[in-house]
Amino acid sequence: MAITPAHTFTIIPKLPPSLERLRDLAYNLRWSWNHDTIGLFRRLDSDLWETSGHNPVRMLGTIDQKHLEDAAANESFVAHLERVLEDFDGYMQSETSWFHKTHGGAQNPLIAYFSAEFGLTECISIFAGGLGILSGDHLKSASDLGLPLVGVGLLYQQGYFRQYLNAAGWQQEAHEDNDFHSIPATPVLGLDGKPLMIEINYPNNRVFAQVWRIQAGRVSLYLLDTNISENIRSEDRDITDQLYGGDLENRMRQEILLGIGGCRMLEALGIHPTEYHMNEGHSAFLSLELIRNYMEARSLTYTEARELASASLVFTTHTPVTAGHDYFSPDLIDRYFSEFISKLGIDRKRFLALGRRNPEDAGESFCMTTLALRMSSFSNGVSRLHGRISRQMWHDLWPGVPEDEIPITHITNGVHFQSWISQEMEQLYERYLGPSWREQPAEQSVWHRVESIAAEELWHTHERRRERLVSFTRKRLHEQLQRRSASQAELESIEDALDTNALTIGFARRFATYKRGTLLLRDKARLAG
Repeated sequence: MAITPAHTFTIIPKLPPSLERLRDLAYNLRWSWNHDTIGLFRRLDSDLWETSGHNPVRMLGTIDQKHLEDAAANESFVAHLERVLEDFDGYMQSETSWFHKTHGGAQNPLIAYFSAEFGLTECISIFAGGLGILSGDHLKSASDLGLPLVGVGLLYQQGYFRQYLNAAGWQQEAHEDNDFHSIPATPVLGLDGKPLMIEINYPNNRVFAQVWRIQAGRVSLYLLDTNISENIRSEDRDITDQLYGGDLENRMRQEILLGIGGCRMLEALGIHPTEYHMNEGHSAFLSLELIRNYMEARSLTYTEARELASASLVFTTHTPVTAGHDYFSPDLIDRYFSEFISKLGIDRKRFLALGRRNPEDAGESFCMTTLALRMSSFSNGVSRLHGRISRQMWHDLWPGVPEDEIPITHITNGVHFQSWISQEMEQLYERYLGPSWREQPAEQSVWHRVESIAAEELWHTHERRRERLVSFTRKRLHEQLQRRSASQAELESIEDALDTNALTIGFARRFATYKRGTLLLRDKARLAG
């Protein structure tokens, strides 16, 4: 259950004038993919950088004042800060990004990217796994490319659970409260100087949500938070308590807030997107809000407004199994959308048909993926194979259409490589590829230069990274066994854990069955080769 404090105190560190812009660096997540900026914060206090959870905002709020004074008097540190700031300002003000050079003279679009989770950095715990990591990497890549994009999501009080092993070695879950004032997030203020709020009507109740902003390079991520004093009922404050937490009704409330509330938040911010990207079906209710807005603002019929809304909707589906999609009972839809249906000017059956494979089946549940597929002008899977599987899964939404003509294509998932590359490998690329590998990542001629990297040097860099990984893993394993009161013999055995000369494959966070980890062992001869 979310916690509402009786009083809130915000402590702002007193930075010396020459270090004041450390705050600018801390509140822009570009530091999370810039090794030089991370090195600057490590240099300020390496121990505190680790104990703060790699959180520069918390670090600046708890650092000893003498450390700050010493750093301000250190010419070398100040010079390092000035170098980082010059690079940061150049990045933020640059007019040489891919989008600016390619489309700078055109009428720029604006993309609103909706997702239930964003995995931007470890100190902002509002993501569960791959979907969130992809969303975070989309925002970072959009920043590097200069794409006109804003993110829309929810700011969870506890986020997703953290895993640990108990004394018997069983996996356990722990939820930890996020302190929003100690992470790189800022409340958005309205014209009256007060926190900006939006409101959503739930059955017989009105819920308020505060707007927060996280800056990821050039891209802003706006998040909604219901754990505020304006909401009297605990169940209203708990809407943004946990990512994917609570029962099915709370999931419905979360997805109404994300889709419908997210649209209203953008309107309150004066942001008018030309495209809305739904990352998975959680935000699909936004399509209904767009239709309602068009009907009211432009005096359109439902059919006209739906056609107009569809032209601006893009949908990405991720999960190739039925269990990964959200389904709501007709009764739950009735409870939350009876008033909304009347505003659209259609009947209940026509509304429920939007989320049903078979519109004539009165008992079929309402599926968010079905709603998104029916409403979007463009839908895609996240790999060539997944695109094919998705066409097989959802072909009955287009009766009579050949499977290979089902309008679900694919765009292969990528990663924001600067977030995933080590400092050693970055330095290797700089020496052989020059700055173009960061500034023009899609330029094939840049990557042809990889052939000039000496095999011995590349392998030596790889070995250094692998040795560091093994060392880190042994250290964490030692800490874990200590917490479980392991014997001295067990602690000493850690020195032999993992082999730096062996291929090691691991799974992070969850080893869910639908991830099909056993595929690695299906063809043992190929694996051995």
